[in-house]
Parts: sequence; structure tokens; C-alpha cells
Amino acid sequence: MRVVDRGAWSKAAGRRRQRMNILTVNSGSSSVRLAAFRSSDEGRLEVVASAHEERAIAAQEDFLGRFIVQYGLTDVSVVAHRVVHGGALLTGSRYVDEEVEHEIERLEPLAPLHNEQALSWIRSCRAHFGLRIPQVAVFDTAFYSNLPEAARSYALPRPMTEKYRLRRFGFHGLAHRAMWRRWTQLHEAQAGRGRIISLQLGSGCSVTATRDGAALDTSMGFSPLEGLVMATRCGDIDAGLLTYLQRSEGLTPDQTDRMLEKQSGLLGMSGVSGDMRELLVDGGEGARQAIELFCYRARKYVGAYLAVLGGTDGIVFGGGIGEHAPQVRERILSGMEWCGVVLDKAANGTAGGERRISSEKSAVDVWVFSVDEAGELAREALAVMTRR
Repeated sequence: MRVVDRGAWSKAAGRRRQRMNILTVNSGSSSVRLAAFRSSDEGRLEVVASAHEERAIAAQEDFLGRFIVQYGLTDVSVVAHRVVHGGALLTGSRYVDEEVEHEIERLEPLAPLHNEQALSWIRSCRAHFGLRIPQVAVFDTAFYSNLPEAARSYALPRPMTEKYRLRRFGFHGLAHRAMWRRWTQLHEAQAGRGRIISLQLGSGCSVTATRDGAALDTSMGFSPLEGLVMATRCGDIDAGLLTYLQRSEGLTPDQTDRMLEKQSGLLGMSGVSGDMRELLVDGGEGARQAIELFCYRARKYVGAYLAVLGGTDGIVFGGGIGEHAPQVRERILSGMEWCGVVLDKAANGTAGGERRISSEKSAVDVWVFSVDEAGELAREALAVMTRR
């Protein structure tokens, strides 16, 4: 367990009614991040502690208990959970009650690597804290609830889309909103206006086009499968190819889901690994092809979103690959001088940490951010509690 920025949590508890101690749970498909925040009377947030486990853990209550006890995180006011899929009904952060929990569970088939984990953590926190501590669900899809009609629609028969509420939901909303927030902090003169293309590149990957704080388009769609090549997910694929394989191989829907979710992407194409770190040092032909497709697909989306936005003020990278793989960033933006993107190779050559990686000659600012999803979770929990 790695903990940073420890503080005296208990001293802040209970001084003023407006102050809160917020525990955040960010459970992904292959890892979990816990963090604790203390809010001031003015609503400012201070990080107290954080821990990251690279793999999904079975003994969640033990991990949670150790985190709380070891660092003296007493008097929790609220627990905030990242939930990947909120569907058509859960378009804003909500208290977790029976109705919300049921809807998260109902949406599991649309985000099988994520919603199940989030529900498991909600139940672990309930077992640990009991019903006295409120829990808030913060949905990745909420950032995209107001996508323009053309960006959210599928050209399917209208009776079917209406019956099943079919639309492009978008995911990684917390990450892309955090990157937009950090961009505006670094460009205060623009007063919250501007156009950015943000790339969240990790085990799951997505690109979003944002103008003046509103998402105009994003690469993920009805499920987190659409869009970029990912660690084990295929990204964009011809639907006709799937029906062909189902007929030819006799695949059931569950087998098809498993192939698309867990056996494709970097892992499937390379035949080696879904971990970009391993592929970059592998040297084999499969690894080379997988990296090339990964970067090509990302570059194609950047070009598309330049058209959506009518140009861009900035391109920002986040996520494990986005922050720590300079070679990948360079390959994605290679040959984009035509649109004003010029990298500073020395600045880009460093892995990790926030920095500008575009040249002084570049007409477009290119940045690397350490994406603060935990901070977004804490802000949403604070807003829900304040409204209460």
C-alpha cells in the first residue's frame, strides 16, 4: 500500500458542520485507488491519504479496514464511489439507495469489467461503516449525458433505440473532466473557455473533444468497447465481422463478450501482453503491430476531433500510458505539424509528472497531466452533501 500526503484527519472532524471527511473509492477493471480528503468551511479539499493496489482484490474489507485504521481516518462523513456506467437514468451523482444500486446492477452487462467491481465496493463499505455513513455514486457517463444528438445517436431502427434507450453514453468522464479542470487552471486568462482534445490512455482508453467545459464527442459509446485499441478490448470493429465470427465459430453472446472484452486489444493482437510497458521492450513483430495500431487509432481520433472542434487550443494526455510512455505520445502526434502540433522532444522524453511537452513553435499546447479522478469524486460528494 502506497500512501501520500498524510494528515491529521481526526483533528478536522466535527469542528464545524460544513466540514466533511470524504473517503473516495476508484475501482477499475484491474486496480483500486482509495483516497481521503478533508474539506474546509469554504469547500476547499485537502488530500489526507491515498493508496493504490494494482490488481483487483478479493479481500476488500480487509484492505479498506487497514487503510482506515493505519492512517487514523476516523469520522468519515461520506464515501464516494466511481461507477463507470449510469445509463440513461443516472445522469448525475446520486446517493446510493436501493433504486440506484439496482440500476447499477442492471447495467452490469454493459460494463462487465467495472460496474460489478463498483457494486462490490459499495457493499464492502456498507458492511464496514453500516447504514449511518451515506455513500454517493459518481458516474463516468454523466459528463456525456448532454452530448449533441448527432454524437450520441446510432443509425438503428427508431423503435429499437427507444425501447432499449440505445445511445452513445461515453465513459472515463471523471478523467476527462479532471483534465479539462486542470487545463482551465493553467489557462486562467481564457476564463473557462477553449477547445481541448483529451486522451485518457491506460488499461482502458478514450479520447474526448471538449469545448468550454462541455463534451462534444467521445470515442467510447454504448459500452466501453467502442473507440481506441485498449489492453484487452478491441475498440472500433465492423459489426458484420462479429456476426460472421458468431456464425463461423458458433460463438454464444457470452463467448463473444469474453473475446471482445478480455482477449482482444493489445493482448490479442500481440499474442504477448496487454501491458504497454511489456510491449515496448518486447521487440517482436506482434508487439510492434499492436503498438502501431494503438497509436494509429488514437491519431485518427485526434484528427477527427480537430474537425469536430474546428481546431483546438490544446491536446492533453493522461492515464498510465498517457503519462508514462513518451514513445507512444510521440507516435500518436507524429506528422501533425500541419495542424500546428510541434513536440519538444526533450520535454516529451521524460516519463511521469505534469508538464508541457509542446515546442515554443507549436500553435497548439500539448500537456501531460496526472489525472485527479479522486479529486473529482470528492468534489461531487461534497456537492451532493451540500445540496442535502
